[in-house]
Amino acid sequence: NKKGTELLLGVDALGLHIYDPDNRLTPKISFPWNEIRNISYSDKEFTIKPLDKKIDVFKFNSSKLRVNKLILQLCIGNHDLFMRRRKADSLEVQQMKAQAREEKARKQMERQRLAREKQMREEAERKRDELERRLMQLKEEATMANEALMRSEETADLLAEKAQITEEEAKLLAQKAAEAEQEMQRIKATAIRTEEEKRLMEQKVLEAEMLALKMAEESERRAKEADQLKQDLQEARESERRAKQKLLEITSKSSYTQSMNSSTTALPTDLPSFNLISESLSFDFKDTDMKRLSMEIEKEKVEYMEKSKHLQEQLNELKTEIEALKLKERETALDILHNENASRGNSKHNTIKKVS
Repeated sequence: NKKGTELLLGVDALGLHIYDPDNRLTPKISFPWNEIRNISYSDKEFTIKPLDKKIDVFKFNSSKLRVNKLILQLCIGNHDLFMRRRKADSLEVQQMKAQAREEKARKQMERQRLAREKQMREEAERKRDELERRLMQLKEEATMANEALMRSEETADLLAEKAQITEEEAKLLAQKAAEAEQEMQRIKATAIRTEEEKRLMEQKVLEAEMLALKMAEESERRAKEADQLKQDLQEARESERRAKQKLLEITSKSSYTQSMNSSTTALPTDLPSFNLISESLSFDFKDTDMKRLSMEIEKEKVEYMEKSKHLQEQLNELKTEIEALKLKERETALDILHNENASRGNSKHNTIKKVS
């Protein structure tokens, strides 16, 4: 300026700004374009005339004449931009803005569609997981029912065998009792007339009667035990029948659930299923379908883990680059001043408006 102070002149679309060389962020004086009446230069002297005549004319001297020419060209260009921005948009610009709005709306609809598809896919995956969990639960229930059925069959077989043995023992005891009775009759028929022989005969008859009574009691006890075993056998067969009925209900429920889920969802139809053969009481699961579904699920998990790992590596690399760019040793005094202004919420345009 005329006092010989070094100054910096800034030209932008808002106006002219005078800065101190030590602070190029906050202007000392600002001249908006709507407050400037005229800009001119004479040799090395550059003049800015404000619209308000009460304000003094600002003058400064540049180092060379071509610097003043360059400043004037910059002022003319920015002033043209300032005026053009305040004019109504042309038809071509309006069409471009309409096309931009349509493109933005189309992109927004595309993002919404992708979001809906993503939500539907997540819902389908959740339903598939639920079906898999339900299928595993049904398999476990079927396995438990099959084990219970096998145990009941084994118990029934043991009870039947025990009942047969008891029945044979009862028959044997009855045969022995009959033989004892025959022996008693034979002893009575061949009894000796003498008193001693009679006494001995009576004693033998008494012993034979006691033996026959004991045999009869033992035979009756064995018969009761055989009846009890037959009753236990019938109960075991009844429990076996109930286990078979429960197993059939479980298999029919699993087939019904599988058919309903396949009709309501768009999941793959080759989910593993199992059939119960009621005659042989064994299961025939589709191992190939189960293996194929397991391979597909494992493949999707591996792909998802690889993608997640790749994205995590890229994120770590970006974080490393950002941290490297934010090293405190590379910051200058102007960077520190700019960060302080930004933290206080002061930007270039806010500062210019405050100074104006």
